[in-house]
Amino acid sequence: MAGFSGALKLTDLDDFITPSQECIKPVDIKKSKTGSKITIQDDGTYIEESKLGSQKLEKVEITLADCLACSGCITSAEGVLITQQSQEEVLRILNENNIAKQNDETDKIKTVVITVSQQSLLSLAKRYSMDVVDALKHIAGYFKKIGADYILDTKIADDLALIEARNEFIKRYKDQKTHKLPMLTSSCPGWVCYAEKTHGNFIIPFISTTRSPQQIMGVLVKEHLANKLNITGDKIYHVTIMPCYDKKLEASREDFFNEALDSRDIDCVITSIEIEQMLINEGKNLNEFEKGEFDWPWTSKIPENFVWSHELSGSGGYSDYIFKYAAKELFNENVEVLEYKNLRNPDFREVTLEKDGQVLLKFAIANGFRNIQNLVQKLKRGKSNYHYVEVMACPTGCLNGGAQIRPQNNQQMKELTRELEEMYRSLPKSQPDNDDVKVIYEEFFGGNDSDKAQKLLHTSYHAVEKMSTALTIKW
Repeated sequence: MAGFSGALKLTDLDDFITPSQECIKPVDIKKSKTGSKITIQDDGTYIEESKLGSQKLEKVEITLADCLACSGCITSAEGVLITQQSQEEVLRILNENNIAKQNDETDKIKTVVITVSQQSLLSLAKRYSMDVVDALKHIAGYFKKIGADYILDTKIADDLALIEARNEFIKRYKDQKTHKLPMLTSSCPGWVCYAEKTHGNFIIPFISTTRSPQQIMGVLVKEHLANKLNITGDKIYHVTIMPCYDKKLEASREDFFNEALDSRDIDCVITSIEIEQMLINEGKNLNEFEKGEFDWPWTSKIPENFVWSHELSGSGGYSDYIFKYAAKELFNENVEVLEYKNLRNPDFREVTLEKDGQVLLKFAIANGFRNIQNLVQKLKRGKSNYHYVEVMACPTGCLNGGAQIRPQNNQQMKELTRELEEMYRSLPKSQPDNDDVKVIYEEFFGGNDSDKAQKLLHTSYHAVEKMSTALTIKW
C-alpha cells in the first residue's frame, strides 16, 4: 500500500482517517483491561501480545463506496485498503484471463484495455531515464506481454474534455442570469470530493459538468470501442494508469456505473507509483521489455505521434485553451501567448484580457488546498471577479500528483516536478479541433451538440450530508 501523499491537507483534515474525522465505517474496537502491546511482523501482519496470549489482528477493509459517503476526510483513497483498485487486482484479472484463453473458455475471456495518462507516462519516462515515446512503447510491450489486448492513451478524451468545457463556458458566459460564474474545473476528483463534502450546494453550481478525460475514456472504451469489436461493454476490463490516487474514487462514483451493462466505465485505476512497484516486484527495468504496438482504434488514420501536450498547464491546459478560445469567440481577439501574474504564490495566478481599459476576461489557476480555500472564501464573500478557474488539489497540478513516482537519488520534489514540466512543454501541441475528434463526434455521439453527447460527456455532482455516528464526537 502506498504511503500518504502529504500534499493534500486542509486545516485539521488530511489524507488519514482517524476516529475524530467522522468516518462512517466505524471500527469495532475491543477494549482490553489487561494491557497489551502490538508488534509488526516481517510479513507486515500485526500481533497483539497480552497476558492472555498472542493473537493476529485483522486488517480493516473500507470500500470506496464507504469513502465516497464519508463526510470527514478528503482524500481517504490513499490510506485505506482498496481491494478492487490495486495492481494485485489487475494482475489477478490478467492471470485468470490468460488461463481462460489457454483453456479456450470463451465465456470467461475479457478484452483487457489499458489507458495511460500523459502525466503518468512522463513520470515513468523520467523514472527510467527514457524518451517519452520510447517509454510509451515499452509500457505497451510490458502490458501486452502479461496479457493486455489494447494499450491506449487519453489524448482523444483530453481533446473532447477541452472542447466540451470550452463550449460549456461560452454558454455560461452568454447566460449569466441562469449560470453562475466563475466556472470551476471538474477534472480533479480530490477537489470535487472536497467541494461536495465541505461546501455542498453552495459550490456545486460553479463546477463544470464536463466529465474528466478518465471518465470520457471510460465511455469511449465501454461503448464505442465495444461496438467496434462487436462485444458488449461488460466483456471489457478497462484499466487506467493515473497520477493520482483520487482517480480511484472518481472511477467508483455511482454516476459512472452503467446499469444496462452492469459495469463501471473504469474497472480499475492504478497509479504511476504502482506501475513502479509492479516492475520492482518483477525485478526488472521498464526498458528490459520489448517495445510494443500502441493502439488507435478510433479512426482509420493512425496518428504519427501518440504523445502530446495541451497548452502550458500540465493538468490538461483548461485555463489556457478556454481563455484563448473565449477571447476569439466572444470578443474577436486573437491571443497567442498568455502572461499569468502570480498572486500570493506561483500556484495561484491569474490572466486578464483587457480592451480600452475594460476587463473582458479574467481567468485563474488555483493549485493546492490552501489556494482552493482562499478561492472558496472569496466566492462566499462575493469578492471573486473571475470568469473561470482551473482548480487542482495538488500543488503545481497533476504532474505533481500524489501518486507520481517519487524522486530518486536525493533529488528534491520541486526539482523533479520542474523537469517533468519541461518534458511536458517540449512535446508537440495538440489542437483539440482535429479530424479524429470530429469523426468521434459524428460516428459515436451523432454530433457535437447531441443529446447523447450531453449525456455521456457530462455528469452531475451531489452535496454529501454529514452523518451522525459515535465517531463524530470531537474530544
